[in-house]
Amino acid sequence: MDCKNEFIAIYNEHIKREGADKMLEYLLKSDFFTAPASTRFHLSCEGGLCTHSINVYKCLSDYMKRPRVKEVYGLDYSEESIAIVSLLHDVCKVNCYTQSFRNVKDDHGVWQKVPCYEFADKMPYGHGEKSVYIINGYMRLTREEAFAIRYHMGFSGTDDVRNVGAAYEMFPLAPALSFADMEATYYLENDK
Repeated sequence: MDCKNEFIAIYNEHIKREGADKMLEYLLKSDFFTAPASTRFHLSCEGGLCTHSINVYKCLSDYMKRPRVKEVYGLDYSEESIAIVSLLHDVCKVNCYTQSFRNVKDDHGVWQKVPCYEFADKMPYGHGEKSVYIINGYMRLTREEAFAIRYHMGFSGTDDVRNVGAAYEMFPLAPALSFADMEATYYLENDK
């Protein structure tokens, strides 16, 4: 199954709330399924954003199934919440990447023109907060889902660390999503 169909299958299986169909319709009309996940870091390739979203879903879903997470940490979220926060955490990147070229020296020191992606955000509303804003235009997020998506960049973002820490204390889904995002980015998608 290709990435787009896998995403749609997971989405339709787990996300049933009012407006979910409109959210998916928005994604289908956008470049979500062809956009890269980044300009040159993880999954800087066609379809990278969709692949990354599925990877985060699988990481978060697996994490939430661990006995320790349920029994010791007391975390218990619906399959719908897990799917929403992981599959949609990066919708802020929709329609933001353009294809371009950059010059790079080859092994012989000769400049070569190579394809790359550039980031051109036409709605500069931040990262996590922009995703929350877009999603809430189609379907209502719970407070915990909104905070999880808003702070999924964790302490690696530009946010005041006190706000990140406070959000993590109040909304345990937030650090769980952040960990899943990092696991996908640094372990599954790192080609080094």
